[in-house]
Amino acid sequence: MSSTAIAERVVRGACPHDCPDTCAMRVTVADDRVIRIQGDPDHPPTHGALCTKVSRYAERVEHPERVLHPMKRVGPKGSGQFERVSWDEALSDIAQRLQAIAARDPQAILPYSYAGTMGLLQGESMAARFFHKLGASLLDRTICASAGAAGLQATYGGKLGMHLEHFAGSRLIVIWGSNSIASNLHFWTFAQQAKRAGAKLWCIDPRRSETADKCHRHLALKPGTDGALALSLMHELITHGWLDAAYIDQHVEGWPELRERALQWPPERAAQVCGVAAEDIRELARDYGSTQPAAIRLNYGMQRVRGGGNAVRLVALLPCLTGAWRHPSGGMLLSASSWFVRAIDHAALQRPDLLAGRRPRTLNMSTIGDELLREAGPGFGPKVEAVVVYNSNPVAVAPESRKVVQGFAREDLFTVVLEHFMTDTADHADYVLPATTQLEHLDLHTSYGHTYVLLNQPSLTPRGEARSNTDIFRALAARMGFDEPCFADSDEAMARQALKPGIRFEALQQHGWQKLPLPEAPFAEGGFHTPSGKADARGADFVPNYESADSAPALAQTYPLAMISPPARHFLNSTFVNVKSLRSIEGEPLLEIHPDDARLRGITGGQLVRVFNGRGSYRCKAEVSTRARPGVVVGLGIWWRKFGVDGTNVNELTGQQLTDLGRAPTFYDCLVQVEAAEAAATASAPATA
Repeated sequence: MSSTAIAERVVRGACPHDCPDTCAMRVTVADDRVIRIQGDPDHPPTHGALCTKVSRYAERVEHPERVLHPMKRVGPKGSGQFERVSWDEALSDIAQRLQAIAARDPQAILPYSYAGTMGLLQGESMAARFFHKLGASLLDRTICASAGAAGLQATYGGKLGMHLEHFAGSRLIVIWGSNSIASNLHFWTFAQQAKRAGAKLWCIDPRRSETADKCHRHLALKPGTDGALALSLMHELITHGWLDAAYIDQHVEGWPELRERALQWPPERAAQVCGVAAEDIRELARDYGSTQPAAIRLNYGMQRVRGGGNAVRLVALLPCLTGAWRHPSGGMLLSASSWFVRAIDHAALQRPDLLAGRRPRTLNMSTIGDELLREAGPGFGPKVEAVVVYNSNPVAVAPESRKVVQGFAREDLFTVVLEHFMTDTADHADYVLPATTQLEHLDLHTSYGHTYVLLNQPSLTPRGEARSNTDIFRALAARMGFDEPCFADSDEAMARQALKPGIRFEALQQHGWQKLPLPEAPFAEGGFHTPSGKADARGADFVPNYESADSAPALAQTYPLAMISPPARHFLNSTFVNVKSLRSIEGEPLLEIHPDDARLRGITGGQLVRVFNGRGSYRCKAEVSTRARPGVVVGLGIWWRKFGVDGTNVNELTGQQLTDLGRAPTFYDCLVQVEAAEAAATASAPATA
């Protein structure tokens, strides 16, 4: 190397995004610039590979539109008109405004955050301490996974599942409610290993996704009918004797009730409800009941309907009935999050003791549209006067966005947004504070798709005047006069406080990650985390949608098409939408519609269409495709509203009704009608003399 060459160094990091893979990264930098970003080849779940999105992460860090200085609104809310201000001015004014509101009632202040980063430090550590000390309203963080989490909690006693790597040894894999190629890439590589070794792959999904294309069989059921399918599979397991009676007797509670319920669901009945062939149900049941080891990779798409929590319960019981849990490569995985109670002390991070006996109200993030438009009153408490948003973009991602926009447009609502870019939500802020990206701060990570703890070490200096979330909330705490020693804790100090014995910070610094010490077949001998130690089947049942031809026939007469809105392949929720290279791959907002449904409405591919229901209207281009099954349209998301034809996105149409368990949103429980946009314009045009 010449004397003028700049030395390169490799920093160990972790992907921060809302994905079950939680990849270990190696970031090569020189002269404070990224040379390359790679997956860690030594980390078993990552095995050296990163998705297209994260491999281009440097484009986010150096993006020309990145927010690099504190910004104060100078135009109408939603206009995106801001001026640069100093940190001192921004922090002083924010603290003063929050103090004035808190003096009346701190519950009028609401934090709003989710998984813009999955990091424990830049998520809910110093931020949680700040809001607990303040006495602000608590946020029920439900927008993605809480129905499924509640279903697993009720059945297994926690969010627990098999080890990711063991899917490679499965002889049958059922991929249920997941486009794994797009949203769970590293699981897919293990599934491919199993496939090459002779395993059969089934995909259960209303959409013929890229993953369905690569599986042996695809079952395109109607949205929200997964619980009926699971009960029918149980019917076949019972009637054909494909049960592990000993495992059921020793390790399943409530089996007699569930058995009677399942016997009411022969394939013919489920076929009618699910919109599939009875013989296909029989084939799937036969494969599942007669193959060992058999594994299910369940994902969160199927729980975004009214009966989502119960559907997860029923699917989670299937491996208990066949004894699939006896094998390391058998069982099920939806989430592994609860395994990390062995590693992470969340109370040490979040300090709920700072509430000092107060019990603030809890508001649901999935009904933020209603919450922001509600007046003070009995049973609700004070009107929301301030919202502090971090790690989220609610104006784009929350359901029934017409109401969300109305709420954030309130002139009497004080809004602070910590962000990298001017998102739809940032456009409605009073202050936008520049936050660091993953390459610029320290963070600690667990995963919901594998069983490793990871440390992300900063590889770059913060760009511009960006500060980490933890630094911003430390500074706000100081301005508010919070003098408890915990508000001076550094990020490293908080990481050390969070780690339970057995996980060493120094080991994470050296290697980047550490595997949890867990059995290879965690429930081979039962030992579920329920009070009885058994999988709990009591009360699990099929719950129909709010909106379907069966449950709401009058509504279906007006809005006959079921709409689901899974993420576009190259976005992650609303993240990466502004990365030009990824947006150019996706093209523009689209609605997939089956040729039969398109023909009935006179719609051709590439035509602008209007998608509408009683909640709102959304215009986008139609893609006539058999990826959508008849009677179902697919609104790929989540595009920022500002990239939409009319400044809207697909969440104009979704509703704020909640699931049976977990208080979660019902994004995929949504009836709509579709028409050619030209016809809609003609119908609404004024008559001429």
